[in-house]
Amino acid sequence: MELHLTLIFNGIATGMLIFLLAAGLSLIFGLMSVLNFAHGALFMFGAYAGTYVYILLGGWAGGWSIFYFGLGLLAAAVIGIILGFIVERTTIRQVYGDHLRQILVTTGVMLVVMELVRVFWGSNVIQVGRPQVLDGRTEMMNVLFGHYRLFIIAFGVIVLVGMLIMLKKSKIGLVVRAGVENKEMVQALGINVRRVFTFVFIFGTTLACIGGFLWGPYQGQINPNMGMDLMLIAFIVVAIGGMGSVGGSAVAAILVGLSEAYMAYFFPPGALAVNMLIMAVVLLVKPTGLLGATR
Repeated sequence: MELHLTLIFNGIATGMLIFLLAAGLSLIFGLMSVLNFAHGALFMFGAYAGTYVYILLGGWAGGWSIFYFGLGLLAAAVIGIILGFIVERTTIRQVYGDHLRQILVTTGVMLVVMELVRVFWGSNVIQVGRPQVLDGRTEMMNVLFGHYRLFIIAFGVIVLVGMLIMLKKSKIGLVVRAGVENKEMVQALGINVRRVFTFVFIFGTTLACIGGFLWGPYQGQINPNMGMDLMLIAFIVVAIGGMGSVGGSAVAAILVGLSEAYMAYFFPPGALAVNMLIMAVVLLVKPTGLLGATR
């Protein structure tokens, strides 16, 4: 029983981190119909940029402080805003509605961002520690619950609730959904749809960069291949959950996280295969994904 509780807890924490990457991709892919193959590379760049601030300041202070961890998180968010704005304005805006060009352009952006990471920070693995206040564990029902994993779960839930409120209850969410359904009609009402789409792209990129930064202390390291490794998982989550469905992405991310946790314990080589199998079964039963709407 203790084993299953531990695996479920670890799977939910992993799923929440995957959700931060996949939710942004779901917004960009599902709502804007943009195939962004650079999303994983942006996730990685945010991880390196935020971790650099975290390690640099932490090194000066002589330890892993929650304050400098917060500054690293803020740095990752700022980098996400800047990168999202630059990429959308210089590349994505030119290829809306053309999936083939989107694939080519975003693949080029991915390669450029990956090389920039190697230029700025090198190709070596960087070890990342957790803030001291989040590095402990609490025992309940003979199961040790890591404080950092609890923080990740709480952070993911806050982001999920905030996104659902933004999309369902706010004016910006209404405009985004209306712009996707009928762009010309929204523009006729005097609303700048391009500006709204820019906001969505920046928001999705920022989520990815934040997720990348949080991934470092979770795994204890970051490396130049992490973006590519997680990009396939993110697409699997989006396909399972349903394009454009934030709630679907959360459910699918937790499902994938649980399968990763169980397979990592019982049969590590089969983790990716099981996730692919889950995706295939879900799409066979419901081609639009678990919570995807039929258009």
